[in-house]
Amino acid sequence: MGSDASMWAIVLGASPVVKIVLMLLLLASVLSWTIIFQRWFFLKEAHGAIRDFEERFWAGADLQKFYQELTATNTNLHGLAHIFCVGFSEFTKLSKQPTARTDAVLESTQRAMRVALSRETARLEQHLSFLATVGSTSPYVGLFGTVWGIMTSFRALGGVQQATIAMVAPGISEALIATAMGLFAAIPAVIFYNRYANDVERLANHYDTFKEEFFSILYRQVHSRVS
Repeated sequence: MGSDASMWAIVLGASPVVKIVLMLLLLASVLSWTIIFQRWFFLKEAHGAIRDFEERFWAGADLQKFYQELTATNTNLHGLAHIFCVGFSEFTKLSKQPTARTDAVLESTQRAMRVALSRETARLEQHLSFLATVGSTSPYVGLFGTVWGIMTSFRALGGVQQATIAMVAPGISEALIATAMGLFAAIPAVIFYNRYANDVERLANHYDTFKEEFFSILYRQVHSRVS
């Protein structure tokens, strides 16, 4: 309890520059943990949505009926459902045009799904850049506080005849606290950024694979009509 009180006293007695550094690092840490929890739930939901969608899609249901079920129950679709609905909507709309060429229909459908894939990938990557920034810059911000604390200690020594540990200790303590705070903010951000970046890559690859497989289904469907 006494050590906590003394540490708090050191923080309160720190120079204005070190206080600003500690406040910035604390804010970065709070925002990082908020994003970490938010992304954890979001990516977990994305993995579950893939399993649910593929179970229904590959069950052999009629595509038109499946599309109507998805759009009737939810107007704000994401993930594979969004890619499927965008592609199938574009394909159906163009196929009904009597003058539409087969290659033009397929090309437009593939382009629409590519745009949908890009948007879904952007949703997966949302806020991850902030974790990367915190992980890479927080140690340097803490180092700045460390250097400033040491400079304060040396300035205190310059005006006295005889140096004592009591004169040097506050500045060194400020420096060590700033360093520790920088690492406290950076380490979780780096760990979870690497984990989430790997999850996003796997999800994006899964989306892209489904896009290609679904396009192959539409391709075969079109050419079976022509033949």
